Amino acid sequence: MRVLLVDDQPLVRAGLRVLMADSPDLAVAGEAGTGDEAVRLARELRPDVVVMDVRMPGMDGIEATRIVTAGPGAPRVLVLTTFDDDEYVYGALRSGASGFLVKDMALDDILAAIRVVAAGDALIAPGVTRRLIEEFAARPEPGVPAPPPSHALTGVTAREREVLALVGRGLSNGEIAERLHISAATAKAHVARLFTKLDARDRVQLVILAYQAGLAP
Repeated sequence: MRVLLVDDQPLVRAGLRVLMADSPDLAVAGEAGTGDEAVRLARELRPDVVVMDVRMPGMDGIEATRIVTAGPGAPRVLVLTTFDDDEYVYGALRSGASGFLVKDMALDDILAAIRVVAAGDALIAPGVTRRLIEEFAARPEPGVPAPPPSHALTGVTAREREVLALVGRGLSNGEIAERLHISAATAKAHVARLFTKLDARDRVQLVILAYQAGLAP
């Protein structure tokens, strides 16, 4: 898969580039040091994933994410930043990011996160606390589902509730399949049905709904 690296620090981009060089399934499509460059290169290069910093000169990573993820065929965005402040988490998720990680994570975990996001899953750093998710969920905006009423999950099967709970804990489809002793295809099908039944736009919204329904710890 092709990855666009966006960070105003050349050393960070170089480190990610070297790290990805040892992964045959990952290729650096390009690099950008500002949000404006990120928007331009995302349009020109059409990468599969954009690894996006938040604090950059000019247009920040939050606004760049909003623009990059707009429209059909948009790349997935993984926000990778030094800061896990509430403002950045809310901004990244609401702008369409599929993942939010902090730079102190293990390098192998960052590579794994790129693959998870590229596969259509969402991923939030363990250090982003339940409080942040709950506060995010409590601030409805257009396109974000309001807290469900008590009967909102009545059409969801017991197995789908199990799957939703695991999605809320940040597990990927593969991890859900392993945990429930089902095939990856079956796990993916359960998640797809949850999208439809709960009218969720993406996996991040499923995470929010899992917390609102009390299924995630």
